[in-house]
Amino acid sequence: MEQKKEIIGRIDKVDFPLLELSDIDAKIDTGVYTSSIHCIGIREVDKTLQCTFLDATHPEYNGKRFTFKNYDMTAVKSSNGKVEMRFAIRTQILVFNKTYPITFTLSPRDDMRFPVLIGRKFLSGKFLVDPQLENQSYNQKL
Repeated sequence: MEQKKEIIGRIDKVDFPLLELSDIDAKIDTGVYTSSIHCIGIREVDKTLQCTFLDATHPEYNGKRFTFKNYDMTAVKSSNGKVEMRFAIRTQILVFNKTYPITFTLSPRDDMRFPVLIGRKFLSGKFLVDPQLENQSYNQKL
């Protein structure tokens, strides 16, 4: 029996319990495959990945540096068709009061309106996207 899919809007506010971030603006983007999160100071040191999520312009920025022992490199094709190599990490996302595993590529997104893009790889099988709706998960949380 197929599980009932939640209907998510084109944007929402999501939580990342393991990263100690909550109510982060996310764009639900069926045009991208892999999800991406805004990250600065991305460095690989002695087989560990170090980074800081968001930046000082974001109200939820905490300046905390995170270290990951388990991470990958992945090729990401941007909207202009250019392929670039990015680090990818696995973490958890809280949507509709349920925690899911999610993989993010790390990218400085300071020029973007949304610090988080949620792509098809995560959405597939769990959610239906209605572009007329916004903050469906966040409104349930309140």
